[in-house]
Amino acid sequence: MALLITEKCINCDMCDPECPNEAITFGAEIYEIDPDKCTECVGHYEKPTCQSVCPITNCIIIDPDNQETNDELLEKFVKLQGLV
Repeated sequence: MALLITEKCINCDMCDPECPNEAITFGAEIYEIDPDKCTECVGHYEKPTCQSVCPITNCIIIDPDNQETNDELLEKFVKLQGLV
């Protein structure tokens, strides 16, 4: 499951540098997460770092349009890291 930054985002820039997959970028109005790069930090950390550093409650949520299993997230991590 990729994560999604909601319109609650205040553009504080806390999440962007924390993403190990460089999946977070500044969009037209708020930060956005590229679902093709987001692994919810699987392979890197125990929980998503962007959620950990975000000062706004429930600003970064599971993207209902991009749901994946942990195995799929790990497979994505392996591909993104060039370990295949």
